[in-house]
Amino acid sequence: MSIEVRVPTILRSYTGGQKVVTGSGDTLAELLANLDAQYPGLRGRLVTEDGTLHKFVNIYVNDEDVRFLGALDAKLNDGDTVTVLPAVAGGAGNMSTAGGAGNMSTAGGAGNMSVAGGAGNMSAAGGAGNKIGASQTGVS
Repeated sequence: MSIEVRVPTILRSYTGGQKVVTGSGDTLAELLANLDAQYPGLRGRLVTEDGTLHKFVNIYVNDEDVRFLGALDAKLNDGDTVTVLPAVAGGAGNMSTAGGAGNMSTAGGAGNMSVAGGAGNMSAAGGAGNKIGASQTGVS
């Protein structure tokens, strides 16, 4: 069984810089154990000591949030795609999509972000900068 796992930039130090890795397992828990054997320390960044998903991490199986699929017991199939995204926290503002202009701020940053045809800025962690694109998935 082969499952593609998309790794966010912040966790790529565990995967040797790879943005996509493969693993196996019938459930998300088994997949994370398999990945941890290949990339030591990765599981610890996603799962708490008491065996639940960290609140600041979102994991999707084929674009479905695993929290609605059974969390670590979520069933996996050959060919599935698992995406790991860090949760956005803090900041204040609004976000506009589909041609609008709006603000999005994360972790205390101030700025604006516009998606799908709009123009704007996005800042994170107190910085300021521009980020414009057709989609913002957190995995680049």
